Amino acid sequence: MAQDSAGTPSPARRTTIRDVAAAAGVSIATVSRILGGTYPSSPATRSRVMRAVHDLDYVVNAHARALSGATSKSIAIVLNSVVSPYYAHVAQGVQTEAAQRDRLCLIGTTGGSAERELATVRLMRQESADAVILVGNVIADDSYRSRMAEYAHALAASGSRLVLCGRPPLGPDVPAVVVEFDNTGGAHAVTSHLLSAGHRRILYVGHRPGYSTSEGRITGYRDALAAFGVPHDPALELDTASLARADGYRVMKRYLAGSTDFTAVFGANDQIAAGVRQALVEKGLRVPDDVSLVGYDDLPPAEDLGLTTVHVPHEELGRTAVRLALERESDDPAEPGHVVLGTHIVVRDSVRRI
Repeated sequence: MAQDSAGTPSPARRTTIRDVAAAAGVSIATVSRILGGTYPSSPATRSRVMRAVHDLDYVVNAHARALSGATSKSIAIVLNSVVSPYYAHVAQGVQTEAAQRDRLCLIGTTGGSAERELATVRLMRQESADAVILVGNVIADDSYRSRMAEYAHALAASGSRLVLCGRPPLGPDVPAVVVEFDNTGGAHAVTSHLLSAGHRRILYVGHRPGYSTSEGRITGYRDALAAFGVPHDPALELDTASLARADGYRVMKRYLAGSTDFTAVFGANDQIAAGVRQALVEKGLRVPDDVSLVGYDDLPPAEDLGLTTVHVPHEELGRTAVRLALERESDDPAEPGHVVLGTHIVVRDSVRRI
């Protein structure tokens, strides 16, 4: 309890944002933006504000509901699309684990837009979600990373947690849980499977420059070629606008109109591989008799096509993301969890030894 000038106890006055601003030597607007995760402040400014928040106990008072245990009972999941099997299976894992822990799921889709993702995270924070889980690809430039780091700090300050699911960390000082799978290792393994079967001209279909998942997979492909002493040929790497089946088909059909100088194709995911297979069949080429084919993810339609692919534990990714967010072993937001789940090849009938 506070005391008046005569030393007589008086009712404690609730700390306001004005007090925080005065203590940090910044404007009220700056404090509001930093706590809201909407201000790309310098580390020194953010540090002063967060120190004032801590010293004045502003977080406890302003976010008493979150820190007293009266949570919103919700988990927010932010993903590119609900149509893609990849995102759908991860979301199912989040939903399953959240339901077991008496949480509802809030779902936001971004269409792959970094700006839309940032706006959705900001909205989910306003909804006081217990955790905000970001799933899959995004083009992460410096501006994006800076702003998302601010959101991570703002979520941590309010008793919530940012979770990066299937994507790399934002940096060593960002309080975000990270749940990844061995993306590059899986691509290396399935490319090595083709190389071990004698293939040297391996077409890679589905590169999306700048996207974290895509960059990880093509790195694994290139590393495997180097390990087998196969020269890197950029002409064998085909970009696509998306990872949808239609794009795999369109890009492969265009390539086949000019060249067939390859013996195997690595589709960046199973959907791309399915589109590639359709283009090959229309060209009169058989899988695997004429061309070997592999994919990535082990999701429909991989099993139906007899496709050799890389199995990703999609539902476990989602479940682990929820577990780590809600079972924080440390109250220190600077020490979040980081888990890397394994991948493995599922061998079916789409690769022929030459």
